[in-house]
Amino acid sequence: MNRDESRDKFSKDRRQMVESDLKGRNINDPAVLKVLAEIAREDFVPAKYRRQAYADGPLPIECGQTISQPYIVALMTQELRLNPDSQVLEIGTGSGYQTAVLSRLAKKVYTIEKYSQLSESSRALLGRMGIDNVEFFVGDGSIGWPVKKIFDRIIVTAAVPSVPQLLIDQLAQGGVLIAPVGHGAVQHLMVCRKSEDKVVEKAICDVRFVKLVGEYGFGQ
Repeated sequence: MNRDESRDKFSKDRRQMVESDLKGRNINDPAVLKVLAEIAREDFVPAKYRRQAYADGPLPIECGQTISQPYIVALMTQELRLNPDSQVLEIGTGSGYQTAVLSRLAKKVYTIEKYSQLSESSRALLGRMGIDNVEFFVGDGSIGWPVKKIFDRIIVTAAVPSVPQLLIDQLAQGGVLIAPVGHGAVQHLMVCRKSEDKVVEKAICDVRFVKLVGEYGFGQ
């Protein structure tokens, strides 16, 4: 398959993903659907998995991590209710795919990754895409951004035993945090809304994420 044929195939797969796996379920935010229809997911997966880039499931990436299935990326993004002024903290840069999606919908994204290899490759890829509203940091995402800052939205892309208080502290009043929470192989995807220093939690669905390694995650 030559380059043009490959590009056509991925474009077709991407359209099919949007129509069947996203619209066909409960993804109805036009902005989220538009971004997922435009970003080339195949660029974010290892070469040996490129043909599976639009399958409705997670795929392995480097450092024992995964790129989430497209539906979960879309669902978590939709639940954040982003706007063009949103300042977003992402815990777990991973492949950079979720980061790229967020960058198209928010004013700025601050993303933390434990593994420098993933952070560096994601930074390079987003740079090639012309994305310039993302700030990268390598460190323990469970303790939040390394300097004092308040975020409108926080997204955690690895499982935590409970939502770290340090992340709640960095969430703005009226802000939204979404995270997979639980000790087992299956977690609850929780949406947390902060209002008057109270946090209201709601479970969305069951999910399977790799565990967040960190002080307030699953150990070091």
